[in-house]
Amino acid sequence: MQWLDKIIQLDKELLLFLNGMHNDFFDLFMFFVTRKETWIPFYAILIFYIIKNFRHKSVLVFLFFIVALVASDQISFLVKETVQRLRPLYDPEITDLVHVFGKKSGQFGFFSGHAANSFTTLTFTAYLFKNKLYTRSILLWALLVSYSRIYLGVHFPLDIVGGIMLGYFLGYLFFRLMMFVENHFFIARQPAIQKSGLYIKHVVIIILVLLVIATVLLFTTHILLHYQLVK
Repeated sequence: MQWLDKIIQLDKELLLFLNGMHNDFFDLFMFFVTRKETWIPFYAILIFYIIKNFRHKSVLVFLFFIVALVASDQISFLVKETVQRLRPLYDPEITDLVHVFGKKSGQFGFFSGHAANSFTTLTFTAYLFKNKLYTRSILLWALLVSYSRIYLGVHFPLDIVGGIMLGYFLGYLFFRLMMFVENHFFIARQPAIQKSGLYIKHVVIIILVLLVIATVLLFTTHILLHYQLVK
């Protein structure tokens, strides 16, 4: 299939273009961005507002949110093992051209689990909180995490696109399943998940948490490089 070969070749060229724009500062910064531990304060503030807004129904929200993330992670893994598309650093055609920083991942890369998980989080919580400012802000976070995988040389752009599509589908699917369960099996009607959302002051706090994390990452990266604490 010539059209598929052409798409794959374009994907490799785009990867080399994006991955080729690197320097020592962003190598380390993107390494921090891609680490899940980096975003623990962000996840913590999401948990706080889910409990605050939905009270006893937060158990239902957490159940479907966690199942959505587990499904995202496991489906990504199964597709990787089925499709078996080599990651850029293992592709013999371009392996010597790819800039890789940090720990090497598994051999196969389609879909990106990071992209799938971050967009599952984005989609599920966007429908949950129903606030445009929140959605736009978290979209930037999800895109940054996804792009870090290209920058670090562990995923092709199409791996990311596939992960984004999977994440959106699962986030929406599990939110709708949660709404079905609430509407048909919950005796208590209040607080109604469909009608609850985030106040603007709460959105601002979430954004501030993300900005603080980003600032700490930038400052830490600068200090580590300035004093040559990393090689």
